[in-house]
Amino acid sequence: MKRRLPSLVPAAREMGQQLRVAAIIPAVAAAAFCLFGALASPVEARPSIAQYDQPKYPDNFTHFDYANPDAPDVGKLNFENYNELQSYDSLNPFLVRGAPAPDIQNLMFDTLMQRSWDELASEYPLIADDVEVAPDLSSATFHINPAARFSNGDPITAADVKYSFDTLASPQASPLFNTQFSVIKTATVVDRLTIRFDFSRKERDAPLIAGDLPVFSPKWGMRADGTRPPFDQISNVPPIASGPYLIEQRKNDKQMTYRRNPNYWAANLPSRRGMFRFNEVEFKLYTDHYTALEAFKAGDVDARMEYYSMLWARKYVGKNFRNGMLAKAAFPDGPAQMQGLFFNLREPKFQDPRVRKALTLGFDYDWMNRMLLYGQYRRTNSYFDASPFKATGMPSDKELALLEPYRKDLPAAVFGPMIQQPSTVPPNSLRANLREARDLLAQAGWHYRDGALRDANGTPFTVEILDDQPGMDRLCLPYLQALSLLGIQTSFREVDSALYEKRLDNFQYDMTTYIYSPVTIPGAELLRRFGSAAADQVGSENYPGIKSKAVDGLIQDVLKANTLDDLETATHALDRVLINEYLVVPEYYLPNARIGYKTTLGHPQTVPMSYQYEDWIIDYWYVKSPQQQAANAAAASSASH
Repeated sequence: MKRRLPSLVPAAREMGQQLRVAAIIPAVAAAAFCLFGALASPVEARPSIAQYDQPKYPDNFTHFDYANPDAPDVGKLNFENYNELQSYDSLNPFLVRGAPAPDIQNLMFDTLMQRSWDELASEYPLIADDVEVAPDLSSATFHINPAARFSNGDPITAADVKYSFDTLASPQASPLFNTQFSVIKTATVVDRLTIRFDFSRKERDAPLIAGDLPVFSPKWGMRADGTRPPFDQISNVPPIASGPYLIEQRKNDKQMTYRRNPNYWAANLPSRRGMFRFNEVEFKLYTDHYTALEAFKAGDVDARMEYYSMLWARKYVGKNFRNGMLAKAAFPDGPAQMQGLFFNLREPKFQDPRVRKALTLGFDYDWMNRMLLYGQYRRTNSYFDASPFKATGMPSDKELALLEPYRKDLPAAVFGPMIQQPSTVPPNSLRANLREARDLLAQAGWHYRDGALRDANGTPFTVEILDDQPGMDRLCLPYLQALSLLGIQTSFREVDSALYEKRLDNFQYDMTTYIYSPVTIPGAELLRRFGSAAADQVGSENYPGIKSKAVDGLIQDVLKANTLDDLETATHALDRVLINEYLVVPEYYLPNARIGYKTTLGHPQTVPMSYQYEDWIIDYWYVKSPQQQAANAAAASSASH
């Protein structure tokens, strides 16, 4: 299973990559506080906010249900590659240039508010201790906790928050952040500890997007003479952190050690209680997946997510599993990411949807899952699989009302039953699918002659799949072999992660495997992934390069939804369009989290509904107490006899 660089989805916090949809919170009495209703009078400042309905946790809550407030806060976590990077060259995670140090944004930069991992979309106090939203959703005003401090001891002020926003909204920061916070028009310092964000669009998620703002000090990178270099030139200066960790040691571009800040001001906030229990977190970046696995089996790594079914099925064995030092377990998971082979529509050969559909027919998921993936996966049939936002069956009347204005620009199939991806389970077969693909290619002007599939000018059809991960060839080559039966000239190119990211940022590929991380609630990330404005923006997440008035309009319907029903209707309609445009060859998703770990590590009994696997380990796991370890060792010894 491939894992990619995460998007910066607000709910996902990402580099997501695995946020999960929470159960919808039932509506409460009409007299109760409702943040985003059409209110006639000003809203009082509240410590927590929810995009829909009410926050799950009361104002006086002590900790999240999925946190263990009594977990020991000792020991060290040895971790491996984070986000598949094999090296890093930057201490600034907000730039488009360079590879950031592993998990530096999570560990060193707090946000104004903290997302809950077991709700649809709610936030709780962190740097800000309350928020007041204008009745018409035109602005949100945050009050900074007077106790909030940077790692150098400086108080965090409204001016610091404004500086952080202005910087991330500027061309000096990655366009991922520019787009993420594009709903914010201006940030205004009201007083020393109060800041107001005015929104360019009156959308229900806008206050939560503002709450996702990471905060950093204007003194970061400042020279001895008091001048400050441009932000995009601050790449190797340790951050002045707002988060729980500091950089302890940076040996080279493959190793990084963080140390928990003993003076971290927010350690006992309810939104932080039970989090960040390791005194140190060390990352070792291995050059390939197999070396990393052997390091784990030898005890050099404490925990790891496994994304390869073969390794999970056959390689998590050995003496350290037999003697009880290591264990493996599958943990509950939520909605699925969209993983697939992305077409680059900027290439003329992929602009005809019949061509893209034909190439989709060549992917034999059923054989692959049976023969290569040990039956551990499920087929992806939606951009919002395994969630309430997935389109199914025929479009409802409300969906049709949203789709109708774009009928002339959309495939007719959008208005019929939601399609399922091609199957090769009898009576279906790959042979029959390829015959259909051949006919579609012929309709699009591609015919087999002189030993290759060619267009009217005699130009052969070529497809190159670009990748940076060892092992993906075994999944891609059978697909390319099927395409070659159609006369397509195919190739697979594996490059190192740095070159891969550069080519991805600049859209230099035919096809590539990528993952769109799931989010708890669809929102602003859709602009980054599918909005026309992002299609030509270097470093954006619109990897297919789609430019569609229908898609742009439906994204706006998602962003303007006032009820959960409206939101589901808009996402269902959008899902139908995206699937029937054949922007990707949908692959598969993992219905659970596969984690190997040392038995000296503990984790809370409650698994969150929405979480990125690696971040759950780093943020909420802990080293067991000596008493717990002794009890576990005794139980393991007794079981072995």
